[in-house]
Amino acid sequence: MYYYELHESDDDLYTDALLAHEQEFTEEEFLELVLEAREAVVRSFEEDSLVEAIANELERRHEFVFIDDARLVASVNVSLVDRDNILATVDAGGSRHHEDDEEDDGDDDEDDEDDRAEDAAEFRTLVVDIDREDLN
Repeated sequence: MYYYELHESDDDLYTDALLAHEQEFTEEEFLELVLEAREAVVRSFEEDSLVEAIANELERRHEFVFIDDARLVASVNVSLVDRDNILATVDAGGSRHHEDDEEDDGDDDEDDEDDRAEDAAEFRTLVVDIDREDLN
């Protein structure tokens, strides 16, 4: 299995996508496939970002596997603090929530609908550049 990456950035937002394929492509071949996919979707994509649209197009046309949250089967939060090392459950859509969030709050259905809507919210990754010295 070979892995490929797409990046998209502007001044405020940085997104990327990871793709996998059984075949190894040269950098030039991969660039050509990406540019072809970009041309096919650039004017009419419905995904949240151009990167996701291109990744989906590469999956449809060239048998790449777009490794996105919908394929996520397990998620673990890791931390230097022992109590923060916990399993986050993943639902069928790739949404994550902590197992301790599952506790019944005692009231019937009012909060349950809000909880389901909150669980269905999509998660996005943000890259933040933090200087370690600022943490001390």
